[in-house]
Amino acid sequence: MNYIEINKKLWDNKTDIHYKSDFYNVESFIQGKNSLNKIELDLLGDVKGKNILHLQCHFGQDTMSLARFGALATGIDLSGNAIEKAKQLNKKLGTNAKFIQSDIYKLPEVLYEKFDIVFTSYGVIGWLPDMIKWAKVVNHFVKPGGKFVIAEFHPIVWMFSYDFKKIEFNYLESGPIVEELEGTYTNQDANIKDKSVSWNHGLSTVINALLKTGLVLTDFQEYNYSPYDCFENTLKTEDGKFKIKGLEDKIPMVYSVVAQKPER
Repeated sequence: MNYIEINKKLWDNKTDIHYKSDFYNVESFIQGKNSLNKIELDLLGDVKGKNILHLQCHFGQDTMSLARFGALATGIDLSGNAIEKAKQLNKKLGTNAKFIQSDIYKLPEVLYEKFDIVFTSYGVIGWLPDMIKWAKVVNHFVKPGGKFVIAEFHPIVWMFSYDFKKIEFNYLESGPIVEELEGTYTNQDANIKDKSVSWNHGLSTVINALLKTGLVLTDFQEYNYSPYDCFENTLKTEDGKFKIKGLEDKIPMVYSVVAQKPER
């Protein structure tokens, strides 16, 4: 089973729908809206003048938001369609972000820079089978003294059925989860149906993979909300956060990790 080609097709097809969706609201983004959330902005800190590598950037809104904040931002994604959309939008906006299509595991073969910050967020590592291999790529691109920042949906979220009515998947799922997906998180009724291959990585798997490369954990947080309305049966709080009805404060929905690379 070639998960790369399966998921590449999946995301190529999703991109056209996502680009036109209210969820991503490209028109507001063109008018200057920042797409980054408070969670990651607080973790990233002042990015002005920083060289930032954004892994699994989709069609690049967060990458371009980093560029708007003064960063030298490079976005990476598996989907050729997403990268093409990112390049078109980047040109239209006149931002100085760069975009490269690549399988994350093969990125060291095509990108030769080092970065002050490596960043990735929300719905990313579940598309990758091997966290040790992933962490080695992360470590490869972080400069000594630089840091890695991830804000990701909590693995507990992925244990539930899509309606959050029952536990359906293992927390420590060792094998691939192969599904036929209809619609997409921005448009549940979209007329697309694609196979997907994903993995559910527990927190210990992710954190230990980073530590084994020599990165040093400097911050770990869990959050009982999602900044995005991308799940079934959500409710919106007064401060614009999204929680699952009936599970409002009972489960974490997002976690974040910051890991530093020691100076030589």
